[in-house]
Amino acid sequence: MLNIALFGTSADPPTAGHQAILVWLSQHFDRVAVWAADNPFKSHETSLLHRTAMLQLLLDDINPPRHNLLLYPELSKPRTIHTLEIAETLWTDASFTLVVGSDLIYQLPNWYQIEALLERVNLLIIPRPGFIPNEMALAELRQRGARLTIADLTGPDISSTAYREHGDTDALTPPIEAYIHREQLYPCQNASNEKQPIHQHIH
Repeated sequence: MLNIALFGTSADPPTAGHQAILVWLSQHFDRVAVWAADNPFKSHETSLLHRTAMLQLLLDDINPPRHNLLLYPELSKPRTIHTLEIAETLWTDASFTLVVGSDLIYQLPNWYQIEALLERVNLLIIPRPGFIPNEMALAELRQRGARLTIADLTGPDISSTAYREHGDTDALTPPIEAYIHREQLYPCQNASNEKQPIHQHIH
């Protein structure tokens, strides 16, 4: 039976921090299925198409290559239970682990059909700096049937928000930085170039 990690991210843009998490997951699972997600609890500055393209660049940039890390755009659904239903048709003999950041554990009980989801997947929580998994929140998830593990890895302290709000390019891998410039994706990337007007993108 294949052991498959499901890693959807609404990262806008995906960063070197996400790349480090993906490499770690590739060492612990037979396959890591990756997709760009639209989180119903967030507003997104950049289209799903661009975020998917940036995730592919992030995967292509991993050296040495990890052949068990693959992008599956068809898994991108607003409701994770629907993502799981598609995954179950792609891999009929597999055990699934849903990977979430520790900042999401407070949202999880409000997810659509959460009990049905937790019955069918294991839960792997990636600690994020500043978001220590709260015992009460974990207890509530367990009460709802969660089989959960906290990864022995802390996501690097680099955030997509730091880039969007302050133009902090430390978070970006060079291929993604080049893609952002080429596609003119974020207002902050124009701030250092006086010849370019700062565009306000509305999606």
